[in-house]
Amino acid sequence: MNDRYPMTIKKILVANRGEIALRIMRTAREMGIQTVAIYSEVDRNALHVRYADEAVCVGPPPSTESYLRADVIIDVCRKLQVDAIHPGYGFLSENANFARQVREAGLIFIGPSPESIEVMGSKLAAKAAVADYNIPMVPGTPSAITDRTEAKAISAKIGYPILIKASAGGGGKGMRVVEQEADFDEQMDRAVSEAQSAFGDGSVFIEKYVTSPRHVEIQVLGDQHGNIIHLFERECSVQRRHQKVVEEAPSAILTPEIREAMGRAAVDVARACGYYGAGTVEFIVNDNLDFYFLEMNTRLQVEHPVTEQITGVDLVKQMIYIAEGKPLTIKQDDLQIKGHAVEVRVYAEDPANNFLPDVGTLDTYVRPQGNGVRVDDGFEQGMAIPIYYDPMIAKLITYGDSREEAIQKMIRAIDEYQISGVQTTLPFCRFVMEHEAFRSGQFDTGFVSRYFTPDKLTPTPDTQERELAAVLSAWLLETAKPKPNGSTAITTRQSKWKANRL
Repeated sequence: MNDRYPMTIKKILVANRGEIALRIMRTAREMGIQTVAIYSEVDRNALHVRYADEAVCVGPPPSTESYLRADVIIDVCRKLQVDAIHPGYGFLSENANFARQVREAGLIFIGPSPESIEVMGSKLAAKAAVADYNIPMVPGTPSAITDRTEAKAISAKIGYPILIKASAGGGGKGMRVVEQEADFDEQMDRAVSEAQSAFGDGSVFIEKYVTSPRHVEIQVLGDQHGNIIHLFERECSVQRRHQKVVEEAPSAILTPEIREAMGRAAVDVARACGYYGAGTVEFIVNDNLDFYFLEMNTRLQVEHPVTEQITGVDLVKQMIYIAEGKPLTIKQDDLQIKGHAVEVRVYAEDPANNFLPDVGTLDTYVRPQGNGVRVDDGFEQGMAIPIYYDPMIAKLITYGDSREEAIQKMIRAIDEYQISGVQTTLPFCRFVMEHEAFRSGQFDTGFVSRYFTPDKLTPTPDTQERELAAVLSAWLLETAKPKPNGSTAITTRQSKWKANRL
């Protein structure tokens, strides 16, 4: 631990944009900490720019020329006397070199050490790090494949289907399922090529392919004094293109015994790399509820709000305290699950067209409100969705005393969310909420491929349709009023009103 800790952070630069930048800044403001926003030229009028105490343009729209410019960001910190940098998620959040540059510049990186990021950034290094902790892992190769003959022999031993995975991978890139040995070489070549192209590292390894897996992750917090706790699990199995779109906490299937075992395993994974800050340990769970370590995400997760809802812990606030060098004041025994939370990611994507991005202008943008509804976003009506970044508009979170209540609130909130100008994933998310497999908790990562087709979407009326329906309803009610002689009629004034409005 640095000799100058503990200290008080007075000014934070948020090296990110959109909803996560706003979310971090709001907690910082509650803590009396000043904030600095960075933005690209296309984000000049973004909400996080207006919210921050200070804001600096760091370059053109492409992220490689703005949000990924570590040198420019650190230079801004020096000029504005910033104490610390919070990277959010994405961009530079899991870049060990950036974390190291921040530290070398005499600044505080609100996240884990560069060494932890490096270890957990490689799936093979992560497996090696946790090997002494008896963490359940999927059978496979302990290191990168160098001998295909040996790899085929291992694959035959563990049994097909097997999964070829990029060591530095994520988001489904560099990942190939091999059903039989005859397909091994072709799929291996494709996986290596994808890994090299996406990550600059063609290293791949083999794991047994777990059929019908569920994706369950454990939130952990560790301080710089060796204290580590977990904040229970999140269920993240509803995905498209290996990317999450619906998350909830807690999982509908874990028993208290399995939850405790997974929590212990997650804490051990964090301990294996000397982790501090907020992080997530991801597991896959089979239909027998056996769980296996998948990877660790060394940052704040998109879906962190559902954990905050069921525990009452502000994870960003805890990250800041930890970065200041303060010991955790929360003990494992202090934590308990209260209620249930569901989150859907509202993307500017067309679920009827293979979830392809549908960027444009938010002609209408009205957030849902009410008890148990939380919206984390970075947009308002009239703003454009830039083509340069992830097309997520918002995260919609609902909370209830029970899972059923949280789901029902989500359906209500989706119906109240008014967005026009772009296609969104809201109709798909409503489909998920109403599907029997989701309602019963009996689903896995194959939910989309197994149950969803575009024809099953219920069209969400846009604002013009809503206005037209309201006008027609009012007109029908007016014309249906009985007249003194028992008949109904349309007056001249009504006829003109109708003609003007319709």
